[in-house]
Amino acid sequence: MKGYFGIGVEGVSKALNVGTLFRTAHAFGASFVFTLRAQYNRREGANSDTSDTPRSVPTYHFADLESFRLPQGCRLVGIEISDEAIELPSFRHPRQAAYILGAEREGLSAEVQGLCDYVVKIPTRFSVNLGVAGALVMYDRLLSLGRHADRPVGEGGPTEPLAPPVFGEPIYKRRQRIKARLENK
Repeated sequence: MKGYFGIGVEGVSKALNVGTLFRTAHAFGASFVFTLRAQYNRREGANSDTSDTPRSVPTYHFADLESFRLPQGCRLVGIEISDEAIELPSFRHPRQAAYILGAEREGLSAEVQGLCDYVVKIPTRFSVNLGVAGALVMYDRLLSLGRHADRPVGEGGPTEPLAPPVFGEPIYKRRQRIKARLENK
């Protein structure tokens, strides 16, 4: 899968939720994780982050919006229940993305939503746990941007394996220029 993603939280206070999110991000291959205006205690988070994500994945802690930074070209995608949000099944994930979830009770602040390139919502009847919401978004990203065999029409798994990618012959720019010069003579 081309591109990268990171995932983080704004203002959360429950270390176990952050630990669960970070562990899941590590499992899905996140390039980085982060907190923004959060009181995350890594020792408490380790109770649910049994993979010890901060030792394997770049982890950033931003005290405030002024210090918040993302890689160049990275799109910020908020995950929030709102009328204006795009429903996750209809959302095309950016190749370079950072996803952010809000605090357990308050959700994403209006300030952070204003920074987001997109805001998406998970079409559930009511709010789900922060770690679950993050996992759903990362899984949706994997499904929509990953390379997988087509689903069968009937029940069960695919009957044929995914065909390997086919690439043409290598293109050598120098050879093309020489060939073009010879043809123009």
